[in-house]
Order: sequence, then structure tokens, then C-alpha cells
Amino acid sequence: MVEFRLGLIGAGRMGRTHLRALSGSAAVRVVAVAEPSEPARAAVAQDGIAIHADVDSMLRVGGLDGVLVAAPSTLHLDLVARIADAGLPILCEKPCGISAQQARQAASLAERCNVRVQVAYWRRFVPALQRLRRRIVDGEVGAPYFLACYQWDGEPPPVQFHADSGGIFIDMGVHEFDQIRWLSGQEFSSITPAVASVSVEPPVVGDAESAQALCTMSGDGTALVSLGRRFPLGDVCRVEVFGTRDAEECRFLWPPDGEQVFMQALRRQAESFAAWVRGGAAEGATADDAVAALQAAEQASVGLAR
Repeated sequence: MVEFRLGLIGAGRMGRTHLRALSGSAAVRVVAVAEPSEPARAAVAQDGIAIHADVDSMLRVGGLDGVLVAAPSTLHLDLVARIADAGLPILCEKPCGISAQQARQAASLAERCNVRVQVAYWRRFVPALQRLRRRIVDGEVGAPYFLACYQWDGEPPPVQFHADSGGIFIDMGVHEFDQIRWLSGQEFSSITPAVASVSVEPPVVGDAESAQALCTMSGDGTALVSLGRRFPLGDVCRVEVFGTRDAEECRFLWPPDGEQVFMQALRRQAESFAAWVRGGAAEGATADDAVAALQAAEQASVGLAR
């Protein structure tokens, strides 16, 4: 098997996480990193990886089969445009922009350049969730009455992160909105948000420490998105499905194995992306999926501001 040579944009927390996840892959190898911060570049310097201070330098040198974007969300659209112009396939961290309009523009730019784009909704590569989806698709749980997705972080991100996050529904909620659509095969009919006024730290406008959204679905059931910035056990995610034939709870990201599940899903995601670029089946989220998740998050955010 010929390794897929991946360029990585961004050596911050998420970029370094991708590097660790892919270090054990026999199919995909990060061969170049573009990062403007000198300390961040120094932190990822290692044999076999070319380090660049800017994206244009990395793209100009070439030798890449695709590019993974792990830069801040506010930079996604510009980066997609530059990579697409270079003719390289793109694996972009979620949410592929901070608005549905930006995600649409990214999709349009990639299509114009005949470049493939996959958005990194890594939950689609968690075996436990894949099994749950098959049960729903195959009708084993019957018609879903209710689907609930919970994402609670161990602690809030740094204060400076809030300025560019887009708010809790854009930053965190897009994962749950995408997951609900992917699991159920349904679309959102309506979304009603609620925010907890309880707060440990001074409130950040538009980025509550906890927010929920109750959704009605196109299949006549309901769904819940539950988000929180503080959870004593650490970062956790779980799903509950109640159907006319069966019910199931799936704690797919839970201590003590949560980090291992996350890292393995990131590796599977990159390997699937590489296989897709080379003519394999498309398994990941599309740019259209990113638009749908952001539309739902925007609807929840607008309702929250009222």
C-alpha cells in the first residue's frame, strides 16, 4: 500500500491531536505542517515532516495527496479556497466555516475546482455509533420516538477561544446536529433552544456554559441536543434512542476509554478520506452535511438570542 501524503494546516491543540492519531497509521502519513506560530511549529518538528511558516509555502513545495485543515474555524473558508485552487483534496475540521453561508461558499469553490471535500465529523467513524446507525436503518429499533445526543466537556476552553468559536451551538452543537441527521436519516423540522443561567465563571455573550435544543424531526419524532462546558468525569458523549420496537443507550465517549475512542476515530476518518480520494466509497460527511449542521446550529443560536 502506498502511503497517502497529507499536509496539515494548524499545529494548535487539534492539529497536534491529529498528528498523534495518525502516528500509528500505515495508510496515511503527515509529511508537512503549515503553522504561523513559531512555538507551535517547534512543538511539532520531527523527522520526516517538513515545517512551513505559511500555507502558500507548503502548497508551493507540493508532494501532497491531500490537505487536512485544523486551523481556527474563522479561517476555514479562506483555506479551502486556497487549497482548492491548488487542486488538492481537502479534509476540513468541522464546522467548515462559522456559518452555513461560509460552508456553502466552501462547497461551491471546491466544486468549481473539481476538488473533493470531506468535513471531519469524526463520530461517523466510531464503531459503536456505526452499529447503532445500522440498527436504526435496518428497522431493529422501529420508528424512532426520541433521539437524544449529549456532549459535555470536562472544563471550558480558554477565554480567548470564545471570541472565534461562534457560540456553543456552532462550536459544540454542530457535532450533535450532524450526528442526529446521520443516525436517523431525517431532517430538522423545528428547533427550540434553552439556556441554563447557572454559570461558574462570568457569562460569555452567546456562549453559555450549558444549552439545550429540543427538535422536531421530519419523521414525526423528536430529538434533544444537550451541551455543557463542565462535567466532573471529563469529556463525555452519549446517545439515547427510543423506538417503537426497542431502545438503546450508547456511551461512546466515556472515561476511561474516551481518548482512545476519539483517537482511533480520527485515524479511521483520515484513512477513509484517503481511500475515497483514491476511488473508494464515500463514508464521511460532505460539504452539504456541514451546511445542514450549521443551519441547525444557527437556528438554535437565533432562538437563544431572543
